[in-house]
Amino acid sequence: MREEGRTLASVDRALGLLDALAELPSGARVSELAQRTGVNQSTVSRLLGTLMARGFVDRDDATARYRLGLRLVAYGDAVLAGLDVRTIARPQLEWLVAQTGETATLSVPGETQPFTIDFVPSPSNVASRAELGRPSVTHATVTGKLLLAFGPLPLDRLGPEPYERFTDRTPTTREELAREVERVRTEGVAYGLQEREPGLNAVGAPVLGRTQALVAMLSIQGPASRLHARRMSGLGALLKEAANAVGAALGGQP
Repeated sequence: MREEGRTLASVDRALGLLDALAELPSGARVSELAQRTGVNQSTVSRLLGTLMARGFVDRDDATARYRLGLRLVAYGDAVLAGLDVRTIARPQLEWLVAQTGETATLSVPGETQPFTIDFVPSPSNVASRAELGRPSVTHATVTGKLLLAFGPLPLDRLGPEPYERFTDRTPTTREELAREVERVRTEGVAYGLQEREPGLNAVGAPVLGRTQALVAMLSIQGPASRLHARRMSGLGALLKEAANAVGAALGGQP
């Protein structure tokens, strides 16, 4: 039991050193770490040597300062890879429906189109319908605009102009769409006013992960009679709040 206690104590001290280094991005010397953690310098030095051997800590020989090592990045990526975006986003979808009364959807970026992977329907008798696995039309939907604005998809991958027209509001030229994508990128929210289907409006926001890469998209959609232009700015703020919460849970900036 005594041996087990000593082992657990050393693990705790090693983790305390990692915590201290996480708070000191410019690094720290052995003496600084000993003072910060309350562990004697010889023990700190031995622990740092072990952590260096495993790649958890690096040492700058010129300054004798220790910093967190790249091995931790791989561990962080492994944690994030195990997170299920649907599980994390589901409470936010339910919150959006409670706040707006409209259908809320979760989509993920595909190579050239977003795909719906979860949704919570509106409780209203007159509501927008969502379908799992359904691809979105990139040039005529809010999730498509988000993919173009925050993902790696360039406009020239959409094919030749004019793009297919679904309503009299559908953007059909690259110039039109480029202006809209730039606005989405600047404001951090996408709006759709009857561009894919007559009488259907939508608002969407990007979910950005640890490297600010586009991980997913949250949107709400509903009849234009309820989800009208006058509500759009307020709904955009709600979407960004929900999307930022999901992104933070996935390792992005809160």
